[in-house]
Amino acid sequence: MSPRRRDTEGTAAARAGRRAELLATAAEVFASRGYAATTVREVADAAGILGGSLYYHFDSKEAMADEILSTFLDDMWAAYERVLGAGLNARDTLEAIVVESFRSIDRHRPAVVIYQNESKHLATSERFRYLNESRRRFQEMWLNLLERGVREGAFRADLDAGLMYRFIRDTVWVAANWYEPGGRLSADDIAKQYLAMFLEGIQANGSQEPEPGDARTS
Repeated sequence: MSPRRRDTEGTAAARAGRRAELLATAAEVFASRGYAATTVREVADAAGILGGSLYYHFDSKEAMADEILSTFLDDMWAAYERVLGAGLNARDTLEAIVVESFRSIDRHRPAVVIYQNESKHLATSERFRYLNESRRRFQEMWLNLLERGVREGAFRADLDAGLMYRFIRDTVWVAANWYEPGGRLSADDIAKQYLAMFLEGIQANGSQEPEPGDARTS
């Protein structure tokens, strides 16, 4: 490899690393102060650079928010798709989805807070219309999973699937407001305790925890 090529690749890697640092800073500022209330200058100040220097990496505040949110959602959906493609029964799938949700919070906590607080407003912009599609896809995934669990005899048939979905969604994702990565309990530890609490409520009477890999169908 020529010295010039090594220099070019080193510069590109340094630029990518700096870009990632700036995005992490922007995510923290947007999450704590609110996206609409935050200026580019405030992000630059938090990053310790001049406001104009930020435009070397991003052409707008919207570009930063777009990359923060799309990175979080792409990562979350990749994890979900691995679970959904594993051929698990409904209960095991639900448990794995909840674990992956907490892992997403662990990896992308500021982005989750931004999504919760700002997505409805941002989704009115063409650039962020994908947020509506992700929300629709998320609800559809959960409703299909809960209804399958009822058919398999794992979840109670007398509970409305829509209410179960909202309860689980709100219970899990609100944790982004208090969860601290690296705290006493890991994301997996918290997921397991949440599952122990709410599975007691939706589990069908007489339902036994299935053996691993048991893919019962109706």
